[in-house]
Amino acid sequence: MPVWKVCGGKRLEGALDVQGSKNAVLPILAASLLSGGVTRLSNCPELLDVRASADILRHLGCGVMQNGGEILVDSSRMTENHIPHALMERMRSSVMYLGAILARCGEVRLSAPGGCELGARPIDLHLKALEEMGAEVRQSGGEVVCRAARLHGAHINLAFPSVGATENVMLAACAAEGETVLTNAAREPEIVDLAGYLNAAGAQVSGAGSAEVRIAGQMPGNAFTEYRVMADRIAACTFLCAAACAGGELRLGGVVPAHFATVTEALRELGCALLTGEDSVLIRADRPLHAGKPVVTRPYPGFPTDAQALLMSACLKARGTSVFVENIFENRYRHVPELRRLGAQIQVEGRVAMVTGVGSLSAAPVTATDLRGGAALILAALGAEGETHIADSGHIMRGYADLDAAMRSLGADISVAD
Repeated sequence: MPVWKVCGGKRLEGALDVQGSKNAVLPILAASLLSGGVTRLSNCPELLDVRASADILRHLGCGVMQNGGEILVDSSRMTENHIPHALMERMRSSVMYLGAILARCGEVRLSAPGGCELGARPIDLHLKALEEMGAEVRQSGGEVVCRAARLHGAHINLAFPSVGATENVMLAACAAEGETVLTNAAREPEIVDLAGYLNAAGAQVSGAGSAEVRIAGQMPGNAFTEYRVMADRIAACTFLCAAACAGGELRLGGVVPAHFATVTEALRELGCALLTGEDSVLIRADRPLHAGKPVVTRPYPGFPTDAQALLMSACLKARGTSVFVENIFENRYRHVPELRRLGAQIQVEGRVAMVTGVGSLSAAPVTATDLRGGAALILAALGAEGETHIADSGHIMRGYADLDAAMRSLGADISVAD
């Protein structure tokens, strides 16, 4: 099991370009099945989840080559419509292949997806939407089978603006006869990026980023599609919160500040100074921090649930009491007992966590419970006294490319080893 070693007390300084987006590239890789041609993606992060997605594509019969930040997918020779459990359990985002394979093959068979254990994340919304488009859905023994000799356009209203369900509908609708209108759609920037790729590949998608998305069916498909993946807004938030935890001055480049404006505003509330440009953010964290307004996670453009644990680490030594309300996942406070081992004072009552700032944090052995919770432990360790050891079964590397090297380039004392 990899163990991260972090020696706290080192001020962070420097500049960094943010990696490509994990949550954007994964559905785009699934979408590469639709055209039956070749896709070249750039700005792809080298992550465990990306490797898992590449393995799924290879199992389906596609050719996949990755060279640094570039991935080449040839889906012309796709031969399979089934993803075995061993591949599905490696990442939650594997559910994206439901709509993509159905659109390409007319039938798909897969098991329930894996990923971080953050609570119930049923795919009922996905399946209901596909049924409205003419698919026959059968669930048995942990396996889902969808069949549709012919998908048709539909007016679909999601009960909740689920990112995954929105993406699955967009993918399946590209093969449907007629127009699909999706209302109460997720509005995340990653949805816009998926639409950008689909349109580059020959689809007609409009309204992405708003509550209503329209997809014209019968996507012709291009023989060759080239696309650049957006920057990772949660990785950007991670480095900004790291500066708040350790103190220092950091400039992030290659980002879209509007994508994580709720997080930069929360950091300002804590007492950090931030300056945003068209594609950059500068943070200075030299003064003692103090509690800000309550942080309430909501679907985009609200505060992202993926940044909740990261900001919580920044609040551990802030004067006063910081309040967090988690509205997306019921098990998103699994990192709290580990933060307490470092000396944090945190009370949890249902979906509410109250963080009372302490004068100092002390190193201790802790365990990463999930991707963002693991990153939060690293951030807290940057602001703790002594050397913290973080045992991690691979969660952190699912979402961050060379995080230890990036942090060292900013002056952190951090390493990871098996």
